[in-house]
Amino acid sequence: MTTLVVGANGATGRLLVAELLQRGHGVRAVVRSSKSLPAEMRDNPQLTVIEASVLDLTDGELARHVRGCGAVVSCLGHNLTFQGLFGPPWRLVTAATRRLCTAIKASESDEPVRFVLMNTTGVRNRDLDERISFSQKIVTGLLRLLLPPHADNEAAANYLRKQIRSSDAAIDWAVVRPDGLIDEDRVTEYELHASPIRSAIFDPGKTSRINVAHFMAELATDEMAWNTWKGRMPVIYNR
Repeated sequence: MTTLVVGANGATGRLLVAELLQRGHGVRAVVRSSKSLPAEMRDNPQLTVIEASVLDLTDGELARHVRGCGAVVSCLGHNLTFQGLFGPPWRLVTAATRRLCTAIKASESDEPVRFVLMNTTGVRNRDLDERISFSQKIVTGLLRLLLPPHADNEAAANYLRKQIRSSDAAIDWAVVRPDGLIDEDRVTEYELHASPIRSAIFDPGKTSRINVAHFMAELATDEMAWNTWKGRMPVIYNR
């Protein structure tokens, strides 16, 4: 099985690529520069590196890269710098999600392609009754107005939830919502929940990037994990 990973040069994306390769799966990694990947990873015959920005690829190029992939995983996000938070593209995650879904449909796969979107626990799943406090609603509203990345993450998740839904024959999807991301050097035990069990604003938990990568690899390659979480927005915390 081959997985297309977008945002493969990011902190979590690199870990996801490593996890998939370790499992013996083929990976097509979209990166701005191949030098952002470790040399030993670049030398792996199971890895195909695509040097490009996903938004700069043509529709035909994207469809060609998706063709033959059983899963597409987006690890795209905004850098925590002034330019990354407030500079263009303001809808990076949403635009990439839309274009990747279009490419999946154009690839005409015989089976539904799995689309996994890395998001954040600060984004609510409005298909469920995810109650939050009034104070968190106020803070979230301010984030939506003042920080373009939050609105971008919401729009990307809502596109899958509303536009793709469960009725699209070409695409199955899942949105992974980690809490506060931290760095650890190995996979540890983690918890999965259908909805947040703590406040993303006032009582955030911790989730290691390597655990997120491990779970997304499970979704991309494991039938049981996928059947459990497809069409849902699982929340992941370190145990």
